[in-house]
Amino acid sequence: MIEIKVPTVGESITEVTLIKWVVPNGTYVQRDQVIAEIESEKATFEVNAEQAGTLETLIAENDTIAIGSVIAKIDTSAKAPEVAVAPVAPSVEAPAEVVSTAAEPAKAVGKGVIEMKVPTIGESITEVTLVKWTKAAGSLVRRDEVIAEFESEKATFELNAEEAGELTHKAAEGDTIKIGDVVASINTDVAVPNEVVATAAAPKAVPAPANAPVTQVDNAIKATPVASAIIADKKVDPASVTPSGYGGKIMKNDVLEALNNPGKKAINNQPLHSRNERKEKMSNLRKTISRRLVEAKNTTAMLTTFNEVDMTAILEIRKVYKDKFKEQHGVNLGFMSFFAKACAIALGEWPAVNAYIDGDSIIYHDYADISIAVSTPKGLTVPVMRNVESLSMADIEKKVVLLAGKARDNKLTMEELTGGTFTITNGGVFGSLMSTPIINIPQSAILGMHKIQERPMAINGKVEIRPMMYLALSYDHRIIDGKESVSFLVRVKDLLEKPEQLLIAKDPVKALLEL
Repeated sequence: MIEIKVPTVGESITEVTLIKWVVPNGTYVQRDQVIAEIESEKATFEVNAEQAGTLETLIAENDTIAIGSVIAKIDTSAKAPEVAVAPVAPSVEAPAEVVSTAAEPAKAVGKGVIEMKVPTIGESITEVTLVKWTKAAGSLVRRDEVIAEFESEKATFELNAEEAGELTHKAAEGDTIKIGDVVASINTDVAVPNEVVATAAAPKAVPAPANAPVTQVDNAIKATPVASAIIADKKVDPASVTPSGYGGKIMKNDVLEALNNPGKKAINNQPLHSRNERKEKMSNLRKTISRRLVEAKNTTAMLTTFNEVDMTAILEIRKVYKDKFKEQHGVNLGFMSFFAKACAIALGEWPAVNAYIDGDSIIYHDYADISIAVSTPKGLTVPVMRNVESLSMADIEKKVVLLAGKARDNKLTMEELTGGTFTITNGGVFGSLMSTPIINIPQSAILGMHKIQERPMAINGKVEIRPMMYLALSYDHRIIDGKESVSFLVRVKDLLEKPEQLLIAKDPVKALLEL
């Protein structure tokens, strides 16, 4: 019987939360199999079985555990269950043609034993945590194959094999390692065989019989056959039905109840008129976000100024040229490129908005590294676009797509999360009409975009309906005076309402497509 303990995940981390048991209690697990997911205040990592055996879980999901605590035991004396081989049913289709290329004879690289060291990932980062070995000790690895995952205080990154050979571990999962330290070695005198490439012809799709029943309800929706039929016949939105069956299945009476009580929808699948309350622990990531937001409120003299921008010109450009832009650059022409370019120009004209306080000094930046706030399922993250003043509209749109995608997949690097001289956040995507965004410290200002709303406006003595957006600039009044903040926001407004200024060309539309 061996104990599985919470590994060290960083010098400042003293406790973590057990999010999920990947395998249930009593399951026979293999060595290095992932058994649990644990979350610290900065990242999520996995716990692996140290030996094969029967798992005994000691901690419940969502419990907060101190570093080094025992969370499970593995009975290594238990025998692995026999695996029954199910008979293969004969295929209706002819067997798919398999084409294989014979593997070439294995050849060793022949460079002896080489050391794998922790790479430099940022000026201020001196150590990292080895989260997971993706290749076991003694494995044969190929060049550039991912062998380990590391975590710094802000992001997760991978380590690739520099050459092919036999892998030896020099550090254990959970260890904190200094930059430049050796974590593994690869014996390149050991030959690594090439993979045999096999491709199979895809089986032909068999058309459904003409009298096959038509699916009435989306497969993702759990409902009895009778309930499904009523939903399809009465065109009931399944989201408006409160399921009462086992495992969240919609029953016949649930649909009838929804039809008899239109507009009534229970919360979290509770019965109507429920007084249920739920208590859930705050995740460590949410604790970190909370602490930083309170720190921003308590350490800055934060003030917000507002203005509004007429989006007519930008909407017209996007309407007329968005297809051509997409065809030429492979990305959509969104709003962020206009706002980022406008802010970059205005930051150059009002340098205090692009600066921050460092003790008794003010640090000014002669470049615009603009952070964009991205909402992910686990919380808010703020990746950085570097040197926006030097980027084209297409470059910005490509960068936004890349960073937003990596943020949602938890693949942002340390460099992509570090720095930033100014932030843009867009609450308009969620329908916000006006807000007061909180400064992303140590920066001194943040611009809030909002929903575009048609409103009657007085234009040259006449009332016209225009697409308007409220802009909010929150700033640190210790470094930015009222004149500077208002002037900055007015300049951004002016650039957005006359977007040809962003392109600086005689033919702005042509320039837009060529950028």
